[in-house]
Order: sequence, then structure tokens, then C-alpha cells
Amino acid sequence: MNKYIAELIGTFALVFCGTGAIIINDVSDGAVTHVGVAITFGLIVMAMIYAIGNVSGAHINPAVTLGFRISGKMDSKDFIPYIIAQFIGAFLASGILWFLFPTSNTMGETLPAGSIQQTFILETILTYFLMFVIINVATGSKETGMFAGLAIGGVVLLEAMFAGPITGASMNPARSIAPAVFAGNLEHLWAYIVAPILGSILAIISWKAVHK
Repeated sequence: MNKYIAELIGTFALVFCGTGAIIINDVSDGAVTHVGVAITFGLIVMAMIYAIGNVSGAHINPAVTLGFRISGKMDSKDFIPYIIAQFIGAFLASGILWFLFPTSNTMGETLPAGSIQQTFILETILTYFLMFVIINVATGSKETGMFAGLAIGGVVLLEAMFAGPITGASMNPARSIAPAVFAGNLEHLWAYIVAPILGSILAIISWKAVHK
């Protein structure tokens, strides 16, 4: 159970801090800024990797867990419990944020600024880069080591920095689903579920091509 509890806590931290930064930026008239939101996401991912990477691998993302599973680096018996733990953590975080900021209309959800096709392609590529870096710096199914947190957190920060204004730079179905449910807006949610899954699969195909 320790691995599943770690994933729950890690995903809770990601959604609470990341979407919390978006909500607080909205209610404070931009005090956090877009750059601040991107840095928040990058830092919390990095922190969780160093905190729980040696326990669960700090996947904190169903798309990443899927990538590890199809790569053969993860035991099949852990797959579903990891996903469940991640969604519990995400919904707990969004629930608390909904209680703290009931006037928020978006709850920090990811919304397309342009067309849904544009968002779908961008989210697929963003997740591709993220998963490609993760699978290359991970040890087994665990994101551990001196520089894994820096590398992965840096990619999250980078992608949130330049793509956030267009797609929200989710790369994570749990991070998108929980806020969308509490905000009551599921219209474009499918893209934030399918695109990260596709991007993760493509990254594993590329990883196998590069290393084998």
C-alpha cells in the first residue's frame, strides 16, 4: 500500500499546488502571473519526485503510469491501483480547492484557447516530450537519481511556460478531469484524456526505437 499512498499524496500535491496557483492567480487579479503558475507546476513535480520517487516512482499522472506499463518497466498488478490512487488524490485536491474558493468558475481546469484540434495536437506532443524524458531518466519504473527531478520538473515548467496560454499544458488526465468535474465543464475534456495517452504511447515507441 505504501506505493499507492505515495501516488495519492503526490497527485494531491500536484493538483492542489498547480491548479491552486491558477485559481489564486484568477482571484488575485494576476498576482501569481502565468510565469508563476508554470514555475509552481515545475517545482511541485520536482519536489514530489525527490520526496516519493524512491517509493512509487512519483508517476502522479495516469499517462505516465500507462507509459511505464507498456514499456514493460512496471508490474501489471500495480497499474490499476496506481491509477485509482492518482484520481483519488486529484479529486481530494480539487474538492478542497472548491471548498476554499467557491467563487472560482474554472477551478483551474484546462481549457483550449484556440481550436480543439490545435489543443489535441499540442497536448499529444507535450506529453510525448514529457514521457520521453521520464522513461530515459527513470530507473526501472521509478523516477529516481540526482537529476531526475530536475530534468522532469524542468520539462513540466518549460511546457507549461510556452503552451499553457493555449492548452493549459495538462499532459495529465487526472489533473484535467478533477477540476473539470468540480467546475461542471466537461465539453473539451476528451482531448485532455486522449491526447496524453496517445503522446505517452508514442514516446514509448520512440524510446524503444532509440534504445533497441
